[in-house]
Amino acid sequence: MKKLFIILALACAAMFTMAAQEYEYPFRNPNLSDDERIDNLISLMTLEEKIALFSGAGIPRLGVANPGSVEAIHGAVMSGNPSYSIYRNDFSTTFPQGYGLGETWDKDMLKLVGETMAYEARYYSRMRGRNTLVMWAPNSDLARDPRWGRTEESLGEDPYLVGVLSGEMIKGMQGDDERHWRVASLMKHFLANSNEDTRYATSSDFSDKLFYEYYSYGFYKGVEAGSSSLMLAYNAWNGVPCTCDPKIFDILHKWGMKGKLITDAGGYRFIVDAHKYMDSPVESVAACVKCGVSQYLDRFQPYLDQAFEQGLITEKEIEDAGRGNLYVMLKLGLLDADPYANPYGEIGTEGEPEPWLTEEFKDRALLVTQKSAVLLKNENALLPLDADAITKIAVIGNHADSVLQDWYGAKPSYSVSALQGIRNAVDGKNIEVKFLDLDHDGSAEKLAAWADVAIVCVGNHPVNTPKWAMAPWGVTTKLSEGREAVDRQSLELDSEDLIKLVHRANPNTVVALISSFPYTINWTAEHVPAIVHMTQCSQELGTALADVLFGNYNPAGRTCQTWVKDILDLPNMLDYDITKGRTYMYFRGTPLFPFGHGLSYTSFDYSNLQLEKTEDGLKAIVDVTNTGDRDGEEVVQLYIRFPGDAADKRLKGFERVPVAKGETVRVEIPVSKMDLSLWSEEKGDWQVAEGRAEVMIGASSSDIRISKAAVLDVDGFAKAAGTKWWPYAIIAGIVIVLGALVFRRKKT
Repeated sequence: MKKLFIILALACAAMFTMAAQEYEYPFRNPNLSDDERIDNLISLMTLEEKIALFSGAGIPRLGVANPGSVEAIHGAVMSGNPSYSIYRNDFSTTFPQGYGLGETWDKDMLKLVGETMAYEARYYSRMRGRNTLVMWAPNSDLARDPRWGRTEESLGEDPYLVGVLSGEMIKGMQGDDERHWRVASLMKHFLANSNEDTRYATSSDFSDKLFYEYYSYGFYKGVEAGSSSLMLAYNAWNGVPCTCDPKIFDILHKWGMKGKLITDAGGYRFIVDAHKYMDSPVESVAACVKCGVSQYLDRFQPYLDQAFEQGLITEKEIEDAGRGNLYVMLKLGLLDADPYANPYGEIGTEGEPEPWLTEEFKDRALLVTQKSAVLLKNENALLPLDADAITKIAVIGNHADSVLQDWYGAKPSYSVSALQGIRNAVDGKNIEVKFLDLDHDGSAEKLAAWADVAIVCVGNHPVNTPKWAMAPWGVTTKLSEGREAVDRQSLELDSEDLIKLVHRANPNTVVALISSFPYTINWTAEHVPAIVHMTQCSQELGTALADVLFGNYNPAGRTCQTWVKDILDLPNMLDYDITKGRTYMYFRGTPLFPFGHGLSYTSFDYSNLQLEKTEDGLKAIVDVTNTGDRDGEEVVQLYIRFPGDAADKRLKGFERVPVAKGETVRVEIPVSKMDLSLWSEEKGDWQVAEGRAEVMIGASSSDIRISKAAVLDVDGFAKAAGTKWWPYAIIAGIVIVLGALVFRRKKT
């Protein structure tokens, strides 16, 4: 027995010795919990190394690499700085702007975009030996006002739409491995950051109810999907700068955020210089750390050193904040003994082709761009164009012969302009295409009159200057332009006079509006028979546009924002109380194009709506029939009008579904108990909106096809409500009485 004990003891000792040999430090041991590994790493770090974490650095002495970071709104900006990417050959697959991704209303496409960007970031990291594994995306800010200069980055105005699409992009980016992420998603900018002019000093003021129901919802869904990191906004919320607001950080920690919480560039300085909220950068840096900021995008170290020396911050507080950076490193595999020993570690190995040059990735860009196209108008079925019935096409406009890039866009290895896409589509056919470059002499009317159909390609310029050059920071060349640091002062399209001239010369005019945001194109919407909207930047913009124009692709994109008719339809830009008339939920006017609007080359009928109770809410089931003569996709949208709610209706579900001509598909849309709830400021929590609600299914927020009443109770969905009989009985009774009186009077 004694001999057996000795053998077992020696075996255990040998096992521990092997473990010690395999893992130089306990933090390398994947069998330990995340907290145990991070605790061990912190115990090995010097104070200087802990402070260095706030720059995003790794820990070279312990062999822990810097995770690196990269912009990634609609493609990985692999230069590290978007202003440099236009000069360097740091190519990557380039998709439509964030606004265009929102117009897909397609969960699978957002996930595909996330996967593509993350794959290329891993590829670059391995190929270069310099990591770019923290991707600053998605932008989950809400486009509450089309004047916002960064509307181009947003996925839309609705919190549910933005939340779902953000979540899918995050899932694509981070992958589905339980232990490791493909990359880390870092959302931006928290919170209510949708004005550019004086954004460094302004306060976004609104209630807790709007905080939960509107402004934070997209970020919450992002956290639910797996993102643990975000960037804080410059602005204040109700007078307190977001970068150092304890209330905001408390909420984020309650949500379970464990990763990086970073300032935007200059954020801690603006607390002092712009908001006048604190007296010195030493105080503001300390306040940020105490809240939970784990990284600064500025030179911060002297101030953090002073804060520690003056006793404004403790080493424990520095450690607690820095844990978020270490957690991200752990999930990326950087704390493992072999940082490439994970499901994503083989990406970028020797001999692998550059992914952005493969047909697979090119096809991804084309598919997403096709899905983003919104057919705003198609009078008399002018589109799709019949290539067998036309012989002359005029292409006019300063957006026809180029694919423009924006401030946070990747650099494509190639791009197809609208003009080139149209020429490619008619290659080999008996069709002549003539192009008028408006930068040179020429008559748009003359060319339009010559053609069987005129295609006018107009829109905005994302960087407001010709070719690749960048406009000076905070400057635009037109009042209707916008970008980071500049809000739009006009919603009018300066090219609308050109459209008028072309249309006068040729009634068969198609407008391809290639823009980052809506315009008040009232004349065009009234008179021009066909309008297609697409956003900037996609490397396959021209191919996708031509596919739509000639019917090789049946469009199904939808507006992700309310298009107003007049800038005066909008409240004051800095009024963040959306209940005063913003978004489709509270807008009381008639929009130019409503939220969720988009046409198809076929038609759809809705029928047989059923509501079923589920464990977590309800499920709506509806039949959608393609009644036209083309295969197509329909974006089935579910809205709810809650009892006692100030909002007209709220989007609570959607599905983009393919339906072949003549066929019927059954569409199921689940609605969770949380999405049957509204925020109660009295109780400080979500509460089911008890009472009689109306569940509405349709093709847009203004095109409801079928609806059914539902009774909601404290547990969520209670039952589908029958039709109230008594109002109709009263009306019938009145009609009978009046009829009898009339009959009696005639008889006498």
